[in-house]
Amino acid sequence: MKKLAFTIVMMAAMLTACGKSSHDQHSGHKDMAAVAGQSQADSVKAILKLSTDKPEPAQDTKITVQIQDKDGKPIDNFDVKHEKKMHMIIVSKDLSFFNHIHPEYDGKSQFTITTRFPSAGQYNIISDFAPTGIGALSKSQWISVQGTAPAAKPIEPDAELAKTVDGKEVSLSFDQLKANTELSLTFTIKDAQSKEPITDLQPYLGAVGHVVILNQEGEEYLHVHPTDEQASGPDAAFMTSFPHSGIYKIWGQFQRDGHVFTVPFVVNVP
Repeated sequence: MKKLAFTIVMMAAMLTACGKSSHDQHSGHKDMAAVAGQSQADSVKAILKLSTDKPEPAQDTKITVQIQDKDGKPIDNFDVKHEKKMHMIIVSKDLSFFNHIHPEYDGKSQFTITTRFPSAGQYNIISDFAPTGIGALSKSQWISVQGTAPAAKPIEPDAELAKTVDGKEVSLSFDQLKANTELSLTFTIKDAQSKEPITDLQPYLGAVGHVVILNQEGEEYLHVHPTDEQASGPDAAFMTSFPHSGIYKIWGQFQRDGHVFTVPFVVNVP
C-alpha cells in the first residue's frame, strides 16, 4: 500500500514569545546556548510515514519516524530522556483526545509504533527526541483520519481547577498566571472519598509525574517535568512559562498502584 510521507517541520527545544512550540522547558529566557541549539535543530530533518494514505478510525495504523541530518544522512544515536528515546503525543483538533505513547527505536535512525485513532478528523502528532550531541527537539505534524468527524467539543476554561479521576481528587494551583513569565504549577492529589492526602505516588517514566500543555490551536507545545522528580505526593510541582496569552489545555499524568491516570485542565492565561 502506498505510504503517506510528510516532511516534518522541526521545532526548537526552547520556549520563545514568537515560537510555535517548546520541549522540556522551565523558562522563556533565551541565551547564546539556546540560539546555538536552534541552529542545531535546523540541521535536523524528520520524516513521518503512516502505513496507509487513508487512515481510518479504530484501525491499526503504523507510524514511522525517521531522523536525518540536513543532507539526508541517518542520525543513529539518541539520548534516553525519562526512560525513553522518543515520547509521542497525539491530540485531536479539539484537544478532547490525548495519547502519550512511546515508539520503539530500531537502531537505524527509525522509530515505529502502531496505534489507533478513535474517530475521524484531524490529529496533531508531536514527537520528542534528543539526538546525541544536539539535545532535546520537538516536531509536529497534522494528519487527517478518514470519515465524518464528530462535532468539535468546545475548549473552555475550567470554572474550578479541581477534578475527580479514578477515585482521586486532583487540584491545580499556580503561584501566578501570566504569559511569558516563569511560574510554578502544583498538582495536589487526595483520595476522593476520605480526602486524605495521597503520598504513595509511584514514579512514572522516572519521575513523580509529567505535564503536557498545548494552546487552543494545538500549536504551542510544552512538555514539562517536575521540579522534584522524587516526590511521591500529595503535591507535584512543575515550572514552566506560557509563550503567549490565551487558552491552554494542561494534562497531568501520574501513577499509583501500577496505574497511570491523566488529569486534564483548561486555563485562560492573561
